[in-house]
Amino acid sequence: MSSEKVQLKEVYPVPEKIKKTAYISGREAYDRLYKRSIEEPEAFWSEIAKEYVEWFKPFDKVMDYNFDVRKGDIYVKFFEGGKLNVSYNCLDRHLKVRPNKIAIQWEGNEPGEDRAYTYKELHAEVCKFANVLKSLGIKKGDRVTIFLPMIPELAISMLACTRIGAIHSIVFGGFSAEALRDRIQDAQSKLLITCDGTFRGAKAVPQKDTADTAIKDCPSIEKQIVVRRVGDKIKCNWNSERDIWWEDLMAKASPDCPPEWMDAEDPLFILYTSGSTGKPKGVMHTTGGYLVYVAYTHKMIFDYHEEDIYWCTADIGWVTGHSYIVYGPLCNGATSIMFEGVPNYPDVSRFWKVVEKYKVTIFYTAPTAIRAIAKEGNEWVKKADISTLRILGTVGEPINPEAWNWYFHVIGRGECPIVDTWWQTETGGILITPLPGAIDMKPGMATVPFMGVLPVLLDDEGKEIQEVEATGSLCIKRPWPGIMRGVFGDPKRFQEIYFEQFPGYYVTGDGARRDKDGYYQITGRIDDVINVSGHRMGTAEIESALVAHPKVAEAAVVGYPHELKGQSIYAFVTLKSGVQKSDDLKKELVAHVRTLIGPIATPEKIQFADALPKTRSGKIMRRILKKVAAGDISDLGDTSTLADPSVVDDIVKNRV
Repeated sequence: MSSEKVQLKEVYPVPEKIKKTAYISGREAYDRLYKRSIEEPEAFWSEIAKEYVEWFKPFDKVMDYNFDVRKGDIYVKFFEGGKLNVSYNCLDRHLKVRPNKIAIQWEGNEPGEDRAYTYKELHAEVCKFANVLKSLGIKKGDRVTIFLPMIPELAISMLACTRIGAIHSIVFGGFSAEALRDRIQDAQSKLLITCDGTFRGAKAVPQKDTADTAIKDCPSIEKQIVVRRVGDKIKCNWNSERDIWWEDLMAKASPDCPPEWMDAEDPLFILYTSGSTGKPKGVMHTTGGYLVYVAYTHKMIFDYHEEDIYWCTADIGWVTGHSYIVYGPLCNGATSIMFEGVPNYPDVSRFWKVVEKYKVTIFYTAPTAIRAIAKEGNEWVKKADISTLRILGTVGEPINPEAWNWYFHVIGRGECPIVDTWWQTETGGILITPLPGAIDMKPGMATVPFMGVLPVLLDDEGKEIQEVEATGSLCIKRPWPGIMRGVFGDPKRFQEIYFEQFPGYYVTGDGARRDKDGYYQITGRIDDVINVSGHRMGTAEIESALVAHPKVAEAAVVGYPHELKGQSIYAFVTLKSGVQKSDDLKKELVAHVRTLIGPIATPEKIQFADALPKTRSGKIMRRILKKVAAGDISDLGDTSTLADPSVVDDIVKNRV
């Protein structure tokens, strides 16, 4: 990672300086609190809900659930009977105590381009846009799709939806028209919010064109609101019956909009994530439990204090941005930095220049970004003063020990705890993590469960492994307030994916190892999902994109280890008979996948194979393909179940 290697230790104790002021200080304090959260969950979550969230009407029942398909339908409910509003909790209640504190500090793509919104200013903007939504006929329960880059209007749109009870569905700005179309059709959204164009490093790229293409096939969309981001750098096509400029609507809107009273279990948002089948699934989160959980985890895991300046570098198009740029931090009255740019523009010191500019104290990023920056050498870090940093965090994928080591010593000066957080779109918030003032760290390990979270390791038969040291399928035994409540419009799918394999448990789809101290290490996906730079991609989605090409007969996609991205995409492609293999065709296939899904799904390697290894029942043996892709060909395991074992020799011989 760098020339200044420091020998990795197995355990890094909690820094004394952090321990002194932490909310949860020392291992015993964690053990006590955790024990109570597991033994008395109702009393525990009732207290947390009242402490972190302001309720218009108190709840009658703390929790009610069924995790066992044998006993009937799966359901989870928290804080039933309670009424609240998310935007009220993130904005209005702070107007009494911190109206002039910065809520969102936006840092644009170009250094020097920035905008700060105090709680008072953000409140006014959100109310104005909530009135805009109402004027367009959007009401409680309607879906609004948001397709924007990391600009303040993205956060304003989300909060405005929650103010009037509309359900937002944010689609990552880098997705293709086809991916956007599928997500709009699934949600049956009435409105799309996008912008003219967006910046990727030094160049402006069109965004509205993508949106226009997507909504050609979306009859549910009535209007499209367009934010002016790049101005005359990009020519914008315009449909005057459908398209309206954001700025024109906001100019006429009133900054006064009372918040809608929402039930705790009313839907808050839908966020699409890759499933192991091709169709993206709309993970649905609800209002009360989600807000309580993200606020509580944000404050405890990042040890957030009133004077902290907090920066999570994620994109709001992913769950990390929903929970830990917008909802958690704003509910806690924090200053949250929202960054439009990338870590290497204008150069590799950008992250650290931003840390210096705003005196950031808490920094939360992805291992893939850390690896990319570390690779460029330490001199880039020295170009900025990052001495204000106090807590570091990682998210999106397990962090490899070398990257952890660099992050801890070079960025954290050996005195900032790293919270290596494990969670999922489906979980709403962080489930396994060290707590900065209480849990000794081990590089590459997510360590211990958060309050109220009961992880277990199951063997292949679905039995709990009782030994402390073990490896198995990571499952959770009971619900926490932030867990998803369903797959939008498809309750059966929710049950099938997460609860049928092992009745009585939420199945995460991840494998894990537990060490002698009870610490958890995530070993990767068990199902067919690839984690590229912290973004989950369903292999089936990429395979169907490849097979949609007229020259492709069949495709199998696997992940393989990649030094920077964690995992990368390796595609095995069988061509239709008579089609010539060529490098040009490989380029054509890459371009084809990028168009259908987006650049994030680009196969790093494509290998043409005359046939794929299949069982006699016709199932592709991905296990073998994964080993070939990783170059681990000395032990391919049992190939006797293959219909034609000679296929494997051919694939090994032609590995790229």
